[in-house]
Amino acid sequence: MKRSIITVFSAFLALAGFAQSEELIKFGNFDQWLQRDIKESAIIGGETRTLFEVAPQAHWNKANGKQNIPYTNQGGSPWATSNVYARVSGITKTNACVYRDNHNEGYCAKLVTQVVKVKVLGMINISVLASGSIFTGEMIEPITGTDNPMSKMDLGMPFNRRPKAIKLDYRVKLTDSPNRIRQTGFSKVSTVPGRDMPEMVVILQQRKENADGSITAKRVGTQIYKFTQSTNGWVEGKTFDIMYGDITKHPGYTKRMDLMRGDATIYARNSKGENVPVDENGWADASATPTHAIVKFDSSHGGAYIGSIGTTLWLDNIKWVY
Repeated sequence: MKRSIITVFSAFLALAGFAQSEELIKFGNFDQWLQRDIKESAIIGGETRTLFEVAPQAHWNKANGKQNIPYTNQGGSPWATSNVYARVSGITKTNACVYRDNHNEGYCAKLVTQVVKVKVLGMINISVLASGSIFTGEMIEPITGTDNPMSKMDLGMPFNRRPKAIKLDYRVKLTDSPNRIRQTGFSKVSTVPGRDMPEMVVILQQRKENADGSITAKRVGTQIYKFTQSTNGWVEGKTFDIMYGDITKHPGYTKRMDLMRGDATIYARNSKGENVPVDENGWADASATPTHAIVKFDSSHGGAYIGSIGTTLWLDNIKWVY
């Protein structure tokens, strides 16, 4: 009798519209990857590097005339990566910290923190710490300098729904180091207190473009999570709730979840094609509908050039939960 009552009650909830639904973020199962070949400049070795992008399966190479061309999102994929083609002072160089890896019967994304070295005439001139990152938005290529890394990213995708949570499969490998390093390539390597760990950022915004092309935004929804422990294999189908409105009094609030201003300012393209700062100047009402969604994963949480070599985050099956 008890089981029958539970079954009837569950059916009633489903009919009443309380059933949970899930929606895969486009290409969020990471089973399709575009490979592109970039030939680096002869002065730094002239190697041909393969960069992976989350997009319909393809291979850009010399044979089809698509070697060494700037990448823009393909096939409706909302995802960009920190795998970039850079051309600085006439020298072509790549960075690859996001890789295609295997998971179950398909593929997944593997984000790694590592040192990228540039050698000129057999000597190491620059060694930079780089973290793997995937995010909704676009990377603006070719990269022409190392200043203000956020200004090279058009961060966020159009989005006007109100999910309860985000859901994903993940795997984490932390290093044994109790502290991180900061390595920019232009100064001595320094120690940054605190253990390195990957991070997930989910931000829903209500954006407005002003007459002068500037962009302002109100924060609608928030979830920021640090992966604080290594996992024993994969964690499957983990959900993370999204908090709406002004969450500064919410028990789950941390300072990291504050409005993105100052050093945390992000950039986005306006209608004129300019990549401009997004002035996130307040909290939206808890019932507001967003216009854009930022979903971003990093293998290291400390910002540009900060982390521990070897910190790794694997991701698969990223979904909205309604």
